[in-house]
Amino acid sequence: MKILILGAGKMGSFFTDVLSFDHETAVYEVDSKRMRFLYNTLRFTKPEEIKDFRPDLVINCVSLNNTIDVFRQVIPYLSQDCIISDIASVKTGLKEFYESTGMHYVSTHPMFGPTFANLGALSSENAIVINEGDYLGRVFFLDIYRRLGLNVHEYSFEEHDEAMAYSLSVPFVSTFVFSAVMKKQDAPGTTFKRHLKIARGVLSEDETLLREILFNPRTKTHVEGIRSELKELIQIIDNKDEKALSKYLEKIRKNIK
Repeated sequence: MKILILGAGKMGSFFTDVLSFDHETAVYEVDSKRMRFLYNTLRFTKPEEIKDFRPDLVINCVSLNNTIDVFRQVIPYLSQDCIISDIASVKTGLKEFYESTGMHYVSTHPMFGPTFANLGALSSENAIVINEGDYLGRVFFLDIYRRLGLNVHEYSFEEHDEAMAYSLSVPFVSTFVFSAVMKKQDAPGTTFKRHLKIARGVLSEDETLLREILFNPRTKTHVEGIRSELKELIQIIDNKDEKALSKYLEKIRKNIK
């Protein structure tokens, strides 16, 4: 299969490494310096170079805010039977865009972003394949992810964004709060250092991703839940209520079992 990968960032490079030995691959990246460590693959810096390659599948690995724009750049140079795909962590507007193109499409979300995951050992990581779109495209990604040892789940576009509203908004907002009240520590403890590492990773994410997560209509409910829990915890602290604290700790320990 001929596979075109859009973007030579961490995930684009990862997919190139994974696919280039079993398929004929090419990478489209306007910044040629980002492709200097790629091997066993063709390199394109202009969209018109894509036409002669005639890919069967396109995997869009650019940042969230550029995903649709880059699709628009390359689609004029693709055949009508090419399958286009994305790996975006927020799918807002993508289904509508795909359907407007009239092309075959598949959408996935490898939930092992390079910020924290060990890309060489993915057995504890997850991936989502959207169960809408092209059947053969879905089968391709299901096979790739399972061969990588990932735990694979199939969601609709709507189910995916509902799940992400919780699984991204709660840890991200909690990290924002930690970062907002943080003071530099000359001798930080282990727990503090771990939280700091997470905070630096989260805040290095693309700002468009952070905005889409926060402005997701489903996020507000989860943030209000955090506020409610903080209110309860403050009351326990104010009252120095040992019994209430024990009950609270029992409740939250059950949540993380």
